[in-house]
Amino acid sequence: MTDEAVAERAAEPASQNPQSPQSPQSPRSPQKSQKPQGSRSPEAPPRGGARGGDRGDEHAQGEAESPDGPEAGDDEAAERAKERERAADRIKDLTRDPLAEEDGEDGPTDLAAAARARRAGRKLLTSGRDFTSFDRSRIGHAHIGDINVSLDARRSGVAMRGGPVPEEELRRLRRAHLEPAGYVRLRRALESRRLLVLGGAPGTGRTSTALALLDEVTRDGTRDGGRVRRVDPHQGEGVRGLVGEVNGGEGGERRGTGYLLELALDRPGTLPPDEMDLDQLASTLAEGDAYAVVVVSVGSAANPLLAGRYGMVCPPAPSRELVTVRLRERLEEARGDAEGAGPSAGTRGGAESARPSTGDRGGAERGGPSAGVRGGAEGARSLEHAARLAEDPEVTEAVGLDDLRPAEAELLASLLAEHLLGSLTREELLAGCRSIAAVQAHEWFAGVDRALAAPPSGDGRTPVRSATAALFHPVAFRIALAVLGGGSHSAVSAAAHLLTWELSVQSDPDSTPSRPLFCDDPESDRALSRARSDDGAIDVAGAEVTGRLIFYRGSALPAAVLAEIWDRHFPVRAPVVRWLRLLADDPRPQVSVRAAVAAGELSVRDFEYGFGELVRPLAEASSPRRRVFAATALDQVAGHASHRKAVRKVVDDWSRYGTASLRWTAAMTLGHGRAADSVDAALDALARIGVRDQGRQLAVASLNVVRLLTLPECATVLRRLGQWAEHRREEYQDLALVTIVRLATTGVDEVLDDEPGTPLGDRGDWPLLLALAATRPELTGTLADLLWTALNTARSRDVAFDALETLLRSASRGEGGDRTRPGLAALLPALTSDEHDRQQLEWLLRRMMRDQDRPLTTEQASALWRLAVPARQRRSDEEESHG
Repeated sequence: MTDEAVAERAAEPASQNPQSPQSPQSPRSPQKSQKPQGSRSPEAPPRGGARGGDRGDEHAQGEAESPDGPEAGDDEAAERAKERERAADRIKDLTRDPLAEEDGEDGPTDLAAAARARRAGRKLLTSGRDFTSFDRSRIGHAHIGDINVSLDARRSGVAMRGGPVPEEELRRLRRAHLEPAGYVRLRRALESRRLLVLGGAPGTGRTSTALALLDEVTRDGTRDGGRVRRVDPHQGEGVRGLVGEVNGGEGGERRGTGYLLELALDRPGTLPPDEMDLDQLASTLAEGDAYAVVVVSVGSAANPLLAGRYGMVCPPAPSRELVTVRLRERLEEARGDAEGAGPSAGTRGGAESARPSTGDRGGAERGGPSAGVRGGAEGARSLEHAARLAEDPEVTEAVGLDDLRPAEAELLASLLAEHLLGSLTREELLAGCRSIAAVQAHEWFAGVDRALAAPPSGDGRTPVRSATAALFHPVAFRIALAVLGGGSHSAVSAAAHLLTWELSVQSDPDSTPSRPLFCDDPESDRALSRARSDDGAIDVAGAEVTGRLIFYRGSALPAAVLAEIWDRHFPVRAPVVRWLRLLADDPRPQVSVRAAVAAGELSVRDFEYGFGELVRPLAEASSPRRRVFAATALDQVAGHASHRKAVRKVVDDWSRYGTASLRWTAAMTLGHGRAADSVDAALDALARIGVRDQGRQLAVASLNVVRLLTLPECATVLRRLGQWAEHRREEYQDLALVTIVRLATTGVDEVLDDEPGTPLGDRGDWPLLLALAATRPELTGTLADLLWTALNTARSRDVAFDALETLLRSASRGEGGDRTRPGLAALLPALTSDEHDRQQLEWLLRRMMRDQDRPLTTEQASALWRLAVPARQRRSDEEESHG
């Protein structure tokens, strides 16, 4: 048939077209004589070898007259018509979204947004370090092998005693300190104002920078009791006490002296010095030709200080340069030790070695040519090897931090040097690298509420209980960022405030927590939590909009934070569990699904606790959103080989013996593809759930059968669909029909776990059926057969034709809609291989062209017709029409 013929016949009423197939609103009955006696297969058999003979008379009504007379025949026909209508309505109901089975203000879960959130959450937490553990006794100094480097970034002015800084320490600082960006500006500000309030996060090198500044500006000063002095903040009330010391405390005035004062303003009840106190200190310093640097942590309490005339933010130390310099120092020290040990150290052929442990423990196996650092050209090559090792992708991933703090850079340099010298194997090197993030997490949470537990001292410095929220907010923000990292900053902040409340109530259940409303400081939150923000896409009401996202500065920190709070701080579990349950009710998938992934990771660390407190209670909930949360958490647990067998046992038991809620949750878990021993086993369980209780949960079972079609074993799923379509029981037939229709109406991005770059991942906006037809040509015939079955079965015909219309319209929707044409070009010829099928397609195209809301243009209809009917067949039709 020519394109012009299609356009002309589109203008004709359907009743005037003798070749038009019967309207899908009036499904025809099959020829029952062609099926075995007692068989209850669908009204039209699936496409097989003899398709044409199975279809019967295209215009027959399928209703024989009753032998009892025309009135009885009319009653039976009417009853059969009602029965067909009820069956069609049931199929239509079953093809609706099973996640929207409850009417609510929030609406159903957006499957596409949920899939994206799940991928992001898994990528955030599944980093190969979920079982990272570090001995608490070694946390403080990170003793790994022969390396002992202090990492305690929690040291502050509160715990530091006052006194002069030894010249030896200043000389070592001059040799080792690397100037951060903006260092010259800091020095000039200190020289001109005599006083500098230096803000920075703990561990970023702010104290070393302060000492380096004071060392520079006081080199020409007097040395009465020490050129640079630390000041104990507990003596003399901080800044006011420093004024008295500059004026001549402890036996005389110290001209040209530099003072370092570290203030801890993050404790409840601590007030920062006011501007008048700083002015008085600056004036006193000028009179005594002295200098002072006051170090504070960034935060809402320090903001007034840093915004004043004396305040400046300390730039972070350059981590890459720090590692390079420290690594070179370690190798040079090792080379010097080897050269000083005697001639035998310079060659491996002597009776003794400068490092006997290298030969004993296998230097070649440990990846480091220990003799290569002993001087000359070999020493230069060793430095080059060290630089390459520092940039090794496996080492970088094991460290998992975007930038290193000074102590961390020193530890990494020591690890790399020891590996090059043969003292550490590569496995030990990577384990040591992974420990760096664990140490940071430990420092963030160890003893946070120690001040709240202190008994009243009567000195006025005991924190008040009403300030617990201010104390817990930084901790809560870090936990929320570990769970929801990669989401919007507003979502992370809101979740952090919710957790702050839970922590405060757990800490002091007799008091109502309070929190100032205008004290949030996003920049401080990011600085104190090693976070960064960037613009990115956020799912809002099914659409993507640009928003502000927030991440940890390193892939290792989320897992390290969750491991720290779950393994080392048991009392925190109760408020965290309550908080995660609240997040499970959040209508935004970026919140609820990410929280579910985190709940799964926590359950891996203690499955008994996580299953009993998080998974099982939510799996039995009445809310579909909570059950999706439980299913997502269970699948995350199943991603760990150590727990996969337990998860599969749980899901199998639920599918067989569980309540309706547990069976629903089991179906959603099976759809991920990891909760059963094989795809066949998953399909058996889904069929068991779907056909039980007259198909009460057939909708959720069919949805998860469709999700299994994204797996490499999708041919197995299609084969089982064909078997169900021919099954004797109507429930299995309905499961097949509903799944086929859902396959045609489900988008790839609603069910796919793959990242963009895979064959299906690059077609996220395609209907899954067309994406499979385009990427798996060997499946096209089977896909067409299944869709043909739904189109030619009376009770599924209406929704099947609507689904086919959705497929056809995908070729002309929006910008770039023609991307789906390859899928249609593969599917339609197999779907319309004979005249009757082409008549059905013609009828549907004409219906779409007459649609009042979204009419299909003549050009679009002709293009679709050309995709379905080969050019050779179109020419023969034209010849027939001309006699």
